[in-house]
Amino acid sequence: MTSIEEAYCPEAFRRQGHAIVEMLADRLSQSISGKQAQVVELTDPATAMSEIHDLFSRFTASDGNDLTELFSSIYSRSIRLHHPRYLGHQISPPLPVSALASLMSDLLNNGMGVFEMGIGGTVAERFVIKSLAKKIGFGEHADGFLTSGGTLGNLTALLAARRAKAQNDVWKNGSGNRLALMVSDQAHYCIDKAARVMGWGDEGILLIPSGNSFSMDVTALEGKFAAARAKGLEVIAVVGSACSTATGSFDDLGAISAFCQSHDLWFHVDGAHGAATVYSSEFRDRVEGIHLADSVTMDFHKLLMTPALATAVVFREGRFAAQNFAQKADYLWKDAHQEDEWHDLARRTFECTKSMVSLKVFTILAMYGEAIFEQNVTTLYRSAILFAELIDTQPDFELATTPQSNIVCFRYTTPRAEVDLNELNRTVRARLIADGEFYLVQTVINETAWLRCTVANPFTRREHFTQLLETVRRVAREIVG
Repeated sequence: MTSIEEAYCPEAFRRQGHAIVEMLADRLSQSISGKQAQVVELTDPATAMSEIHDLFSRFTASDGNDLTELFSSIYSRSIRLHHPRYLGHQISPPLPVSALASLMSDLLNNGMGVFEMGIGGTVAERFVIKSLAKKIGFGEHADGFLTSGGTLGNLTALLAARRAKAQNDVWKNGSGNRLALMVSDQAHYCIDKAARVMGWGDEGILLIPSGNSFSMDVTALEGKFAAARAKGLEVIAVVGSACSTATGSFDDLGAISAFCQSHDLWFHVDGAHGAATVYSSEFRDRVEGIHLADSVTMDFHKLLMTPALATAVVFREGRFAAQNFAQKADYLWKDAHQEDEWHDLARRTFECTKSMVSLKVFTILAMYGEAIFEQNVTTLYRSAILFAELIDTQPDFELATTPQSNIVCFRYTTPRAEVDLNELNRTVRARLIADGEFYLVQTVINETAWLRCTVANPFTRREHFTQLLETVRRVAREIVG
């Protein structure tokens, strides 16, 4: 049996680490080059569980097992995000240096609830937040923090909106008036979830219809606001999408800001995916008006090559970053009511034991600067435009909308009236991922099923798009006979 001393042995760590990095570097090379044939080797949950159980049983039966073999087995059951034919969910293939930063932060394991527990990570987080705030266009009073995902980030921002705009102090006095927010019907479901977590119920989500481009119809805000007030609802916020999850469409942030200012409402931008567009000088106009928001969320792990999870919540007025979770905790700090100290992060976030997510982003900035972010966002957006142009030239394909980000929704069509196009495209997608050569997802918009691609990999080229369309066409024709 291995002793604790042997398990902590630095030399064993050195040997294992070298072997693992060699294995991962080989796999990275195979993925980026496309020499790895499959993006994913799909299997059913029962088979996967049985295989992993057998592997685990074999490893635990004896000492001296090869860690590389264990990790290789896990790798074979994972999606290769670095493969140029990965076109699935909204998550980046991480940069190798950022993965190494994750190794560093995991080995240090510094919880960052209070400054003395995570000095390096806390100051790195301060740097990341301040640099992002400046890029958004906020002034020197802007502030915020990093947290674990866009869902938690949006909830935290909306808690700040409630504290700033609700007539009743819910944090202190409990539920008061019937609160509500307004958001596009194309918004991410986490906004609905946040309102329900806060106890607002069905009526707390006022959906604003979207137009032909799937962006919020801002002309409908006034009517929806007046109707809500007539029902006795206290509307406190409007959430703009930058961008929507299904189609990657951006709301008119400037127009939403003007509406919020006219009614003294909180303006939050869910920029989990698309707020990173601020780093691209070519496409920054997509987020025109983002600097007018009261709060913005942005995931570094969606467009900016950072391992998940790394979400920024930034407030135009930094004082709102500190007011959400004012509580007494004598073992952490002496006075819960003292003026906010930016370096005690547990005052600002849900997390108390907070991981050093900042190091993953800080390392990228330190090694390559913001230029690498601009290069990646611009490359991905250009690739999406190229893909859409290719689709437009194919008479048996159609686009849901012209892409505004790196998300492209399309589907195969046929003149045969008896063919259910929704079912056909769903079946095509299932066949593609079962084969494993491509990985893409699907979505439903206005009861129509679409194949949905997120161009996440800067190594995805024209030939990969052409090959995907040819494969979809071949599989669809096989299905319809």
